[in-house]
Parts: sequence; structure tokens; C-alpha cells
Amino acid sequence: MEKDEVVIPLHKPNADEKIFFYICGVIISVPLTLFIYQYTGAILVGLDPSTVALVSAAFFAPFIEEFAKAYPLFYRHGETQRSIFNLALYVGFGFGLVEMLTYVFVLGASPISRLLGLLFHPASTSITAYGIATRRPLHFYMIAVALHFSNDFLALTNPLPFSASIFILGITLLLSWQLHDKTKEKLVA
Repeated sequence: MEKDEVVIPLHKPNADEKIFFYICGVIISVPLTLFIYQYTGAILVGLDPSTVALVSAAFFAPFIEEFAKAYPLFYRHGETQRSIFNLALYVGFGFGLVEMLTYVFVLGASPISRLLGLLFHPASTSITAYGIATRRPLHFYMIAVALHFSNDFLALTNPLPFSASIFILGITLLLSWQLHDKTKEKLVA
């Protein structure tokens, strides 16, 4: 080993770190999303309320939420591809749980209807994480955004929104599973 060379040992997150990333999904990703959302209304001034709702939920939400969920993943040191991927599941679950509770207790949505989101958010976050782990974050971020857009758009415009959401959730879970299998215990540099 040369004098200027730094060795970073492979790191496997312990329970405290997993809890940290879960909490990041709750206290960083959700507030960041809400902060950015407050400006989307200003951009859409003058449009009818149904158009504002569609553009906000189907267009802005996927970009904002997928970025906000991935943001904590840039905190890493000696992580492997697999650990970045797994930490994304915790961040996405934290975000999804807060979103579900907000929809159920603040907006009066059915808990059953929000379960799909609770599964969707960890899977879509893991897709972006795969991109981070393999040095292709924009490519996989855009895949997560496209899946999120498809889900939200179909949920708002399809006469059978639950069936559309199940279809998009299935694709997202399948892709997440396939990408998980592609991750390695290889250092992300």
C-alpha cells in the first residue's frame, strides 16, 4: 500500500444505521417533498383545479418524491451496492408510511387503498439506489419517475384506478427484485 492510498473497509449497516435511514425517509424526504410542493401551485396559477391536481400529482410528484427519497442515500461511506440498495428500502418505507398515514388520517383515504403506496415507495427508491450504486443515478432515477408517473396518472384518470396501481406496483416490485439480484457486495466508490 502506498503512503497516500486510503483503504475504506466494506461496510454492512447495523440496526442503528437502518433505523437512521428509515427516519431519513420520515424526517428528511417527506419535509423536502412538502417544501417543494408549496411552489408547484405558484407555477400552475390560472389553470382549473382539476388540471392543477393532475399536473401536480402526476407530473411534479414523481420527480419531487423520487429525488427526496434518494437524497439521504448520498450519505454513504464504504457501502456496497447491496447495502445502498437495502438502505433505500428503509428510506422508501419511512416515506411510504408517513404518506399513508397522512392520506388516511388527514385526507380520509381508506387504509387499504394506501397499502399499495406503502409497497411502491421502497421499491421505486431501490430502483434509484441501484443507479446510485452502479454510477448511473439519472438513468434509474428516470425509470423510477416514469413508474411513479404511470401509477399516479393512471390512478387519477383510469376508471379502475386500483387495478392500474396493482399493475404498476407489480412492474415496480419485479424490477426492484431483479435489480436487487444484480447488486453485489462490491464497494461503491
